[in-house]
Amino acid sequence: EKIEVDPPKPGEVRIKIISSGICGTDKHILEGKDKVPLPAILGHEGAGIVESIGEGVTSVKPGDKVLMFPVPECRECSSCLHPKGNFCLKEKVIPPTGLMLDGTSRFTCRGRKIYHLYGTSTFTEYTVVHEIAVGKIDDGAPMDRVCIISCGVPTGFGAVFNTARVTPGSTCVVFGLGGIGSAVVMACKASGASRIIGVDINEEKFPWARDLGVTDCLNPQKLEKPVQEVVVEMTGNGVDFAFEAIGLIDTMVGALESCHPSYGVCVIIGVAPSNSQLIFDPLLLLSGRILKGGAVGEYKTRDSIPKLVTDYMEKKINTDPLITHKFPFKSINKAFELFQAGHCIRCCIRE
Repeated sequence: EKIEVDPPKPGEVRIKIISSGICGTDKHILEGKDKVPLPAILGHEGAGIVESIGEGVTSVKPGDKVLMFPVPECRECSSCLHPKGNFCLKEKVIPPTGLMLDGTSRFTCRGRKIYHLYGTSTFTEYTVVHEIAVGKIDDGAPMDRVCIISCGVPTGFGAVFNTARVTPGSTCVVFGLGGIGSAVVMACKASGASRIIGVDINEEKFPWARDLGVTDCLNPQKLEKPVQEVVVEMTGNGVDFAFEAIGLIDTMVGALESCHPSYGVCVIIGVAPSNSQLIFDPLLLLSGRILKGGAVGEYKTRDSIPKLVTDYMEKKINTDPLITHKFPFKSINKAFELFQAGHCIRCCIRE
């Protein structure tokens, strides 16, 4: 579709999108699991170049390479000011409004206003994002590689490094071996985990997972008992750390039940379907298990995520193995078909 993209208003930035990753959340929206205002331009994992800026914008200028973040950092609210908080109160995720901070849209299609997604909308040649959701990155950064560092990479890495704080010699289980689950695996290995169990119903992902550090692969559909029971048997009394990167209630409970009863830590990363409820036996927590959540890996997005790009440029981290396929923007539907069929880990689209 041809759309009109309005100029940026005060405090806003108009960006030419160079590359965008396809995330599981985008897929969930297309499948109707996650409800957002429609019609909308999807995409929230993007890298681009600043085309123009609105009045008052000071942190970026035209020509800068930037990442866009689904969770902004206003640096003023109680979450941003707290040393551990990162879920900025100006976010547009819970609930998704589909609008900019002033309650309006910058997109028009066939004379009709179109909604934004999480204040980002990266599946378009141009988008408008508020300055608080934009971070300047290294001028030499390869855009078709670092775009996943705006969401998937920090979400997975931060779940391990910031939320769970995985320790050397520990045991881990990862439910879901897609882009974010694979990032979790990489971080668990970097943390010195002695055993990393990967759980997925798509065995096509197992070779990739083993290359990244998974020691044991389990397909729940081929087990004679619930996968959490198998994990507990494999590890004696349960894992030290469990990560749920799928977004289903059953796998969230399964991840919690996989944890050691006294000190196991379960981190929920996947986005559950809209209006769902997490129900489990409270005795699971009474013995000492810890259930945690975290958005974008608990990173303060503008302050911390550009530093991950610098780490990538300095070869301190290598996130390239997470990107298994690339397509031009015009082939986005083909990319989604591949992604929905489970034939890739992370698929990136680019100009």
